[in-house]
Amino acid sequence: MSGVLARFGTAFAGLLVLLFFAAFAENFASLGNLAIVLKETAFLAILAIGFALALTTAELDLSIADVASLAAVATGALIQGGAAPAVAVLVGLGVGLGAGVLNGLTVTVLKVPSLIATLGMAAMAKGLGFMITQGVAFVGRWPREFTGLGRGSLLGVSNLIWWMAGIGFLAWLLLKWTRTGLHMVATGEADEAARLAGIRTGRMKRLGLALAGLLAGVTAVLLAASLSSATPNMAADHFLYAIAAVLLGMTMIEPGRPNIPGTLLAAFMLKALGNGLVLLGAPYYAQDIALGAIIIGSVALSATVMRRAAFTKKLNFRTAG
Repeated sequence: MSGVLARFGTAFAGLLVLLFFAAFAENFASLGNLAIVLKETAFLAILAIGFALALTTAELDLSIADVASLAAVATGALIQGGAAPAVAVLVGLGVGLGAGVLNGLTVTVLKVPSLIATLGMAAMAKGLGFMITQGVAFVGRWPREFTGLGRGSLLGVSNLIWWMAGIGFLAWLLLKWTRTGLHMVATGEADEAARLAGIRTGRMKRLGLALAGLLAGVTAVLLAASLSSATPNMAADHFLYAIAAVLLGMTMIEPGRPNIPGTLLAAFMLKALGNGLVLLGAPYYAQDIALGAIIIGSVALSATVMRRAAFTKKLNFRTAG
């Protein structure tokens, strides 16, 4: 029973919150509103999955939001200039991937801690975004071939939801069913032991950070396509929520470890929480207060779970000895 509560207790608590909003917030449980919440979740979830993949290798990527904003600006500039949508999309993805690769090289080759390296990248990305736009947003009636990436639908379901589901599935597949994914997890859990076992830990860290950058690029393209605009700080609001989604996800499904199902579920819970508070008429700052409490609580809970797991392993080792 305790194991079930450890894995699904947070999800159960989230369900209770959703039931509360369904009962007291008008239209919260309507299909139209839930569809809106799911579409808004897509941007957050994809960005959070990137952060989770980097964190899986025990590295932080604090540049994801600014890199996403820069990638959106690069994409928007090309679309605004009349470039083919496919070219603009590839450039946006390339900007994200390039930033992630640079982060990985800075961390593994120059030995700069990821906290510092990605903060530096965030500052550079923000500066480049404002340099490209000169502080003016790119806005216009852009080609349907481009906007359809974010606004279109397939089988009656928004493309954004399909993108989120597809990327989530691929990320889960990578971590759970490939040797590379297992090596990423081993690198994050015991760097030195993994290295001694023959795993190229530096390569795994570079991969985690590169994927974080790539998914920031994906988020950028979808944001620009959905809004038909691009600004140098358009992904800024997703930054703390992405981190919170990963940390909250670490309190369920696989407690104490970054995991894709937990991240997706947490992203939806966070967006649903914000939506429910708005429908209840709560002041705008209530979301920030709730977000801060969630971040602190999820980190504390994850740390408790990890300490408990470490104690259990130590106890079992002593018993076996």
